[in-house]
Amino acid sequence: MESKDKIIHLKSGILDIWNESVFSQQSSFKWFEDLQEILFNFFGIQKAKYFIYDAETFLELSGNHSFSKKLNAIKWAEIETFFYDKDFIDVHTLQIKHSSDNDVALLLRDVERQQPLGLIIMETTEKWKEFSLTPQLNEFIQTITKLVKTIKKSVFLTQQENQYRNLFNVTKMFNSTLDIGQILEGTLHSIQLAFPKFESILILSNDQERKTSVPYKLFDYTTERNTTVEAYVSGEITTELAQDLGVRLLNIPIVGKQGIYGILQISAPLDYLFSIRQKDFAILLAEAAGNALENAKLYIQSHRLVSDLQLINETSHKLNMNLSLEEMLVFLRDQLIKSFQPEHVGFVFIENDEFKISSVSTDLFHTIDGQLYIQYVTNHFKTQKDSIFIADFNRLTDLKYEYRSLVAIPLKEQSNITGFSIIMHKEPYYFSFDNYKLMQSLIQHSSLAISNSTLRNKLQKMVDRDHLTNLFARNYLDRYVEKAMDTDDQGVFVLIDIDNFKRVNDTHGHQIGDDILKQIARVIQGMIKNKGISARWGGEELALYFSHMSLEQGIEMCEQLLVTIPQETNPSVTVSIGISNWHRSDDLSFNNLFHNADTVLYKAKNNGKNQLRVYKASHSS
Repeated sequence: MESKDKIIHLKSGILDIWNESVFSQQSSFKWFEDLQEILFNFFGIQKAKYFIYDAETFLELSGNHSFSKKLNAIKWAEIETFFYDKDFIDVHTLQIKHSSDNDVALLLRDVERQQPLGLIIMETTEKWKEFSLTPQLNEFIQTITKLVKTIKKSVFLTQQENQYRNLFNVTKMFNSTLDIGQILEGTLHSIQLAFPKFESILILSNDQERKTSVPYKLFDYTTERNTTVEAYVSGEITTELAQDLGVRLLNIPIVGKQGIYGILQISAPLDYLFSIRQKDFAILLAEAAGNALENAKLYIQSHRLVSDLQLINETSHKLNMNLSLEEMLVFLRDQLIKSFQPEHVGFVFIENDEFKISSVSTDLFHTIDGQLYIQYVTNHFKTQKDSIFIADFNRLTDLKYEYRSLVAIPLKEQSNITGFSIIMHKEPYYFSFDNYKLMQSLIQHSSLAISNSTLRNKLQKMVDRDHLTNLFARNYLDRYVEKAMDTDDQGVFVLIDIDNFKRVNDTHGHQIGDDILKQIARVIQGMIKNKGISARWGGEELALYFSHMSLEQGIEMCEQLLVTIPQETNPSVTVSIGISNWHRSDDLSFNNLFHNADTVLYKAKNNGKNQLRVYKASHSS
């Protein structure tokens, strides 16, 4: 066959391929099967392969090339050296390294873009050698090039249409919901449609909404692979040949306008190469997901902000009411539990480098295990004033702690740390940064009320105590006894007067007199302990009250005082004591009880002192 006739028949066969393949769903690979038949019929060529050019690489065409392992890839760098002393446009055939000596390669070019289009590697035959020397070779290659460009454009448009339909559908869903779970689910579904044979996973930043059933893992700088961290930090797509995992990783950052919210990671076989089109689609999907997540987060944050402000306002209003410190802490504990769902809440007060755990704290903090966390936080606040936000406690120590999420906010009085509030949970990364900031605000607004309550308690203690002896003041004892007489069944009231106290002051001076009062107060406090309360009644008079105690028990206690006080005072002094008691059936007021004790005390003083007298119902002593 003349070469001119041959080229006409060749072009006619190629035109038939164009007619059959350009609109076919299988056009991406079926066309080359037809071309192979033409090469066999005209040149006796039995073996031929076509390589698609993408991302500086020639990738072998196959029926499922989008998902199969891309074997026998040829880098453009391996071919480019062939053109160092030749014109790229003029060279049609070349020898490929690693190919057989009996093979020939036809380089197809996109002349407009000045870049390769594809590569045909085939065995050479005598008929081919003869044809390759004719002027028709160039026309043949141009015809194949036009076919490939048309097929490539058709395939690109078809695949692009499918991708953009996928992207349109998921974006439409993104724009119709503010549910983070639905957004994440839609993102995973779309990427799995695009890469059905590959594994995909979402790696989300720690501030994501946790209430979702979509499988994901939290991003952790210290354990993630370097390429994953790089993608998260830079906002640029990265790939990695992860030999240890046996996969090739594609890391696509989920980017919004205000930040990066995680990584969409695809795992492919080691020898798979992602195309530029595939990467572009993944980037567009991740950006759409990032913007949707951002809108949802802003919506949630706006509602949460309103809720947080309401919580802070409610808490501030409640704490500024006239509540006791314990009532305040109970309310605040309940607010923290409602807002953050911790497993344990504690309040700790620090005084003189020692910590005191509030009784309203949950049970753990009253155990040895709980005090390990308390000691850690206390040591922190001894040197630093910053709040503590720990996502995973076990990352700070070789020891394995049961409760891994911890937030501790200091309680301050002016600039001094007087204690702290602490919440904990077993699960790491349980508390979000928003939780941390809200708790900071809540405790800061509460600190003043707690501080005021603490100061009121201190002031009340100062009012309730005699500053010289540290015994209770008379007003406190009055209130205590009146309340006891309303609730108890019986009790004993005692008045004590120091004998010849004026003589002590005149002889030794008032400072010694004050010391005598202190010494007697210590004796009384040491003897009665939890059996009753003691007060300075006025001047050199002291008073005792024993709740639920019988008269006989009260007399026994006072007899011990008569003996012990002279022994424990220096200079030694004696006391006179008057005792009265009451029962529920007596219909007795506190004034009567006091008057009875005062009456018998007067008798003890007038009958020689250093003795006790007991008031009896018959009015005898």
